[in-house]
Amino acid sequence: MVSGKVQGVFFRSETQEKAQQLGLTGWVRNLPNGRVEAVFEGEKARIEEMIEWAKSGPPGAIVNHLDLKWEEYRGEFNNFEIRYEL
Repeated sequence: MVSGKVQGVFFRSETQEKAQQLGLTGWVRNLPNGRVEAVFEGEKARIEEMIEWAKSGPPGAIVNHLDLKWEEYRGEFNNFEIRYEL
């Protein structure tokens, strides 16, 4: 979960681009409360790099807080997508 000024600043599309560059799979979506939620699968070092990027996000974003939850790898995603439903 990413909190701050993270909607309306291309956070989802930039997250997708960065995740694809790093070879990660999963998804990202906006939440009604103004936060962005994302799930990443892949090598731990690449996920850590993604998290470092998310601490500042794309230009125009102001990230106040990251709420992280690590889980066991499940291999449930084939690509990285933007989700629009809740």
